[in-house]
Amino acid sequence: MSIFKRIILVAMLVVGAPLFAADPLVVTSGTDRATPIAVVPFGWQGGTVLPEDIAQIVGNDLRNSGMFEPINRQNMISLPTRGEEVIYRDWKALGAQYLLVGRIVPSAGRLQIEYQLFNVTTEQQVMSGNVAGGTDQLRDMAHHIADQAFEKLTGVRGAFQTKLLYVTAERFSPQNVRYTLQRSDYDGARAVTLLQSREPILSPSFAPDGRRIAYVSFEQKRPRIFIQYIDTGRREQLTNFEGLNGAPAWSPDGNRLAFVLSKDGNPEIYVMDLASRQMRRVTNHMAIDTEPFWGRDGQTIYFTSDRAGKPQIYRLNVASGAVDRVTFVGNYNANPKLSADEKTLVMIHRQDGYTVFRVAAQDLQRGNLRILSQTSLDESPTVAPNGTMLIYATHQQGRGVLMLVSTNGRVRVPLPAVQGEIREPSWSPFLN
Repeated sequence: MSIFKRIILVAMLVVGAPLFAADPLVVTSGTDRATPIAVVPFGWQGGTVLPEDIAQIVGNDLRNSGMFEPINRQNMISLPTRGEEVIYRDWKALGAQYLLVGRIVPSAGRLQIEYQLFNVTTEQQVMSGNVAGGTDQLRDMAHHIADQAFEKLTGVRGAFQTKLLYVTAERFSPQNVRYTLQRSDYDGARAVTLLQSREPILSPSFAPDGRRIAYVSFEQKRPRIFIQYIDTGRREQLTNFEGLNGAPAWSPDGNRLAFVLSKDGNPEIYVMDLASRQMRRVTNHMAIDTEPFWGRDGQTIYFTSDRAGKPQIYRLNVASGAVDRVTFVGNYNANPKLSADEKTLVMIHRQDGYTVFRVAAQDLQRGNLRILSQTSLDESPTVAPNGTMLIYATHQQGRGVLMLVSTNGRVRVPLPAVQGEIREPSWSPFLN
């Protein structure tokens, strides 16, 4: 178990017999086939090799959603770059339902990308567009194209231009560890450092405006909550109470922050108005209440509590203080996150025993639960703002890594490896 999980769960009760014997539905792969789509290598009119493969990035994005299966380019019979070059029988022979083609043209020191999307079955164009930028914006332009195609074909807004926060820990010796807070593309590419410390950094989260983040830092040898502005790096220390200061969570309007304090002797959830710095305690129970997550109405908070004897997820009405229990399957459910439509609750789940922690999704209307991961020490799920993908921390070959999984269960891919142990992922809101 990582240092992160030990710190977060130090006071949590994690032993005991299962509360219920019901078996969850285990999803190992999609029950129906993803839609085949051909993303043809884009034509390039310049004389030098581009640093990024636009078509490869677009294809990976669409695959990661779990809704599309890109055709292997080695099987492509022809390589059209514009509509008039498309021979539909080539793509029908490969079983492609859709075809995306494009070309990249140098223009006044910038790159102009023109793209077209076709329905292979009807032999009709369903979308066309163009986007321009510098060579250093190739990935941005590729994610933009993937977003446009995804929304056109599914009716769901694409989330490929979003960002990811995570923490790395590089251990040079038992007493020498460097913690780094990173921001990257949603797929782990182009990581930049936002903060470095010799003390742990925990629970980073984006504000709804995407311009601020909140996190817990131990730089003062004890946990304190900070807010940081991404563009300028300016930081504000928000809490300085005795005991635990942790698990910051932004309200949907970005004007309040929920977090956990133990200043009164027991971990409870508090809500602070950021403009006035006025703070209100919203839970009051002898059990441990932690890991708040806001509903989009700004009046509901999901949280983890062991008030029934073992960690389970509860729902709080902030105005009335009324609390009801949400999870019942398994002997451990924690770290709640909601899908975009709030119909699905994503969590860390333990069905039985004491060592196997997996990512699970519970249908809040029907109550049935699906296992989304296949590893055993999973932590910190975070959901894309359109609800189609999630990322969580786990272990692979003895080290901490991040894993991306589509919420329909069809796709599981590790994010690119970086130095050290990787933990605490947090997905951004839509940024444009």
